[in-house]
Amino acid sequence: MTKFAIFIQLKAKAGKEQEAAAFLQSAQGLLQHEPLTIAWFAVRFDQSTFGIFDAFEEEEGRQAHLNGSIAAALMAKYDELFEGPLEIRQPEVLADRLLA
Repeated sequence: MTKFAIFIQLKAKAGKEQEAAAFLQSAQGLLQHEPLTIAWFAVRFDQSTFGIFDAFEEEEGRQAHLNGSIAAALMAKYDELFEGPLEIRQPEVLADRLLA
């Protein structure tokens, strides 16, 4: 069962909405370097609001993700694509259902 997670809500800068979406879609390819990431989602709530949700079985996986290539790519592009402060929330997973 997954027990640990990361949630980030992102607001794209005006005129950068499509570039932000493409960036988030491209991050999926970096998951091959993160075997402890059990679930990873990049989502779009509206034209300019996005989110990232990740889940892990152990805190070790969450920390590996926070120090991994996807996080590094987000940090490198954040000021160019997104506005406001970057808030990385680290919730506890209470229940899950993952299908293989």
